[in-house]
Amino acid sequence: MAGVQRVGTGTNQEAVRRHNLGTLLRHVHDSGEQSRAELTGQMGLNRSTIAGLVSELDELSLIEQASPAVGRRGAGRPSAGVRIRDDGPYVVAVDLGVDRAVVARIGLGGRIWDRATAPIPHDTEAWQVGATVAGLVRQVVALSPPEAPLLGIGVAIPGLVRRSDGLVRHAPNLNWHDVSFGSIVLAALSLDVPIAVGNDADLGALSEHRRGTAVDVDDLVYLSGNVGVGAGVITGGNRLEGVAGYAGEVGHLSHDPRGLVCHCGSRGCWETVVGAPAIAEALRCPEDQVARLGEILEDMTTAPRELRSIATELGRGLAAVVNIFNPSVVILGGHFLPLFRLCRAEVTAGLTERALSPARDAVRLALPGLGGDSILLGAAEMAMEPVFVDPVASLAAAVTDAPARLAG
Repeated sequence: MAGVQRVGTGTNQEAVRRHNLGTLLRHVHDSGEQSRAELTGQMGLNRSTIAGLVSELDELSLIEQASPAVGRRGAGRPSAGVRIRDDGPYVVAVDLGVDRAVVARIGLGGRIWDRATAPIPHDTEAWQVGATVAGLVRQVVALSPPEAPLLGIGVAIPGLVRRSDGLVRHAPNLNWHDVSFGSIVLAALSLDVPIAVGNDADLGALSEHRRGTAVDVDDLVYLSGNVGVGAGVITGGNRLEGVAGYAGEVGHLSHDPRGLVCHCGSRGCWETVVGAPAIAEALRCPEDQVARLGEILEDMTTAPRELRSIATELGRGLAAVVNIFNPSVVILGGHFLPLFRLCRAEVTAGLTERALSPARDAVRLALPGLGGDSILLGAAEMAMEPVFVDPVASLAAAVTDAPARLAG
């Protein structure tokens, strides 16, 4: 029952209380407005305990109590509702791409309140990117309620991010090696707030698993298709990270040993065939329009022959992913989203050509339930995680006057 703990004395009892506070908050965060009766059933606690937890979360300005939901029926008096406060705590999420940065203020419950975007010129140094991101953070924080706590910042990076400390070990398409990007952003903000950095595809998988296409799916792959190609993998309900957090770099599977040289230094990687540069070349897209590739694909109603051949290679590469991970769902994100809409038959044919039939029969290809916001919302989920572990401690570490402090 959602990991609920109910016994303990002294300091252990306090830990159990905070654990239960976080568990109840996560239920409301994940599922939206809940009745007390529903929470009682989900958590396996008695009604008076649930009432006490709800009251404490209300006092912490994390949730608010509402009238019984219209249309809910059952024996006895309807149970009061519990929902996330609109003016409560929030996080700032950063989706850093190779050519642009998107920053958003996101509340509990996954609501995107404000967002800002800026281009990232080619070969920009990490400290300059950090300054750009810090400027976007200031923009979205300035629009928050003055006293709403900033819980933290989550940053999604297209590269290898060390799990232990968030160090970006290698981001080939950004030309970064051993970059402490979180520290760079905090220094540019002159703000002491929790910050977490993760791989973009991993975070896309996380958000789609929590509130997108793959809710209640325990085995899935989220495929991020932008300049590079990466995969976030969830197996048995758990994220597959590897010993240091680098699992899922499927864009660097060998696809054509005689192919093009990849940014990683190898030759013939899958992403050299299906990544944004290959798509842009197939469409004869001018160099100054490559940053708009997603919009160009979205506006197309039919696909030229050259694009169809890329879609076939996408399916062939997907066969390797399906053979390795045996997921029940593969979610196609980034530029692969419009490409799949245009060339579903070619992608499916490529997959069928090379996938082992038992694994192929078990999988379905799907589009992100969160659209283009999967990675952004995944970064938010990562930044919010401490509040579900211990709401009291997380609020104690939050910044309660962020708009004023960042305005200076």
